[in-house]
Amino acid sequence: MARVLVAEDNEDNFNMISRRLERKGLEVIGARNGIEAIEAARTQSPDIILMDISMPGMSGLEATRALRDEPATRNLPIIALTAHVGKKDRDECFAAGCDAFEGKPVNFANLMETMANVLSIKGKQLV
Repeated sequence: MARVLVAEDNEDNFNMISRRLERKGLEVIGARNGIEAIEAARTQSPDIILMDISMPGMSGLEATRALRDEPATRNLPIIALTAHVGKKDRDECFAAGCDAFEGKPVNFANLMETMANVLSIKGKQLV
């Protein structure tokens, strides 16, 4: 069973994503901002991170860059989640080090497929 770190500051979005992941048999670790996401990535050993890009304090882009700078978290798969879905937004996410990009509102079937694809590239399985 994969451990998914969901970094999301919006309570409703966090609850919706978490419940659906848990129903698929995945373990969810929560973070409400970029700083919490970095700490959870260091200490909770997630298999994959769903990173909201617009969070208070430290954005998801800043958190992704910080995770990519640390040897212990450098190779963790990170999927950007954002309502900003333009080409420039996508380019910024990939430049920061995200492995994939999903727009909001989240299409859960697409998200699950993206997660499975990203994990398979890293030699892991989603479930």
